[in-house]
Amino acid sequence: MGERLKRFLTRYESFATRLLLLAIFVTGLLAQFVKPVGEALEGKAFLGGSLLSLVGYVLYDSVKEVATSLRAPTRTQVKSQELRTFVTEAFEARNVEISFFGYTGETLYNELYYRLEGFLDDPGPTRRVSIRFLVPDFRQPMIVPSRVGVEGIPIDDADFRKRLDLKCQEYYLTLSAITQRLTILGRVTAECDYRFYQGIPREKVCIFNRELVLHGLYDVVARTMGFGTEPEYYDPKGYRTELNVWSRKDGDDAKAAVATWNKHFDDLWGLAEKPPWHRGAAA
Repeated sequence: MGERLKRFLTRYESFATRLLLLAIFVTGLLAQFVKPVGEALEGKAFLGGSLLSLVGYVLYDSVKEVATSLRAPTRTQVKSQELRTFVTEAFEARNVEISFFGYTGETLYNELYYRLEGFLDDPGPTRRVSIRFLVPDFRQPMIVPSRVGVEGIPIDDADFRKRLDLKCQEYYLTLSAITQRLTILGRVTAECDYRFYQGIPREKVCIFNRELVLHGLYDVVARTMGFGTEPEYYDPKGYRTELNVWSRKDGDDAKAAVATWNKHFDDLWGLAEKPPWHRGAAA
């Protein structure tokens, strides 16, 4: 309820303020020149106030622009645990587009799952959602993720890769089931798509509505304990990754960086292969 009220106030704030200023102006003029109205309002001098309200009406957009320019700039770095804030802001748009490039995408998946589930009750202003995940092709031998061998030498582990592949498959099937249900209900046109890229997970990229980019480098030598008596594994911790922030609102340099990342992701996406477990993938 709180988020819906916030969206409503944000959307209609400008209109309501202008309407109020215009109402004050008209009332002031009537009070000044229409005697019954002036007497009803106790004969106060309204002309000056009405003129000031007219000036405020004309200058309202300029004042808002100045206030916006004086706001604190976007933070240059955030933690992956703060993705919820960016997901929430992205879903305030009518057309939502979220793209991910990295490891398994677990941190982002969790935020998207709860957000999309909430759409089943109230989609708010959103009418279209597009989600894209680019994850490693875990069918291929890798040095990361891998088993930690003697003296830290990475040893490819097909079973470990298989578990990660199944995790991505689970995320995809869950998200695509929700987006399909939303589309069938007619509340929102939604889609979720997964594709494979070749190579190890070196960097984490999240793009929100093609307007804001988060980018960070995984700690590729981070280790995790295996199950039971299993050995350690090289297993990047995405939720610990520090992310640099680029927003189109932060000037020409940031705008150019965002455009570059959008093109880079689109190019990688065009070259990527659909997983065999992807609905609609070639048999």
